[in-house]
Amino acid sequence: MLDTSRIDEFHAHVYYDKETRQRAGRLREAIAGRFEVTVGSWHDEPVGPHPQAMYLISFGADQFQRLVPWLMLNRDGLTVLVHAKTDESSTRDHTDFAMWLGPPLDLRLGEGVKS
Repeated sequence: MLDTSRIDEFHAHVYYDKETRQRAGRLREAIAGRFEVTVGSWHDEPVGPHPQAMYLISFGADQFQRLVPWLMLNRDGLTVLVHAKTDESSTRDHTDFAMWLGPPLDLRLGEGVKS
């Protein structure tokens, strides 16, 4: 069994497209204003294993119980991938150690997994 006390960071990838970018922006601002997080850059083109545009939210394990339920209720129809950041492997972080809020996307796992 893996020791969950070793998880000190989580990532949330918020996916959007041309039609939903404005909603993603509102969500981004709301998250940054309410939680202790690091907000990553906008990626308007697919990057790494992510099949569409997205931005990354990094947050500590202490924020999980506040942020994830809030995202469940306030993601405004956007798809969000939440995963643990572990020492195992980035691929496992994005697959085995992940959960989807909204419809899951097919990750491009052959493209290299980094965040």
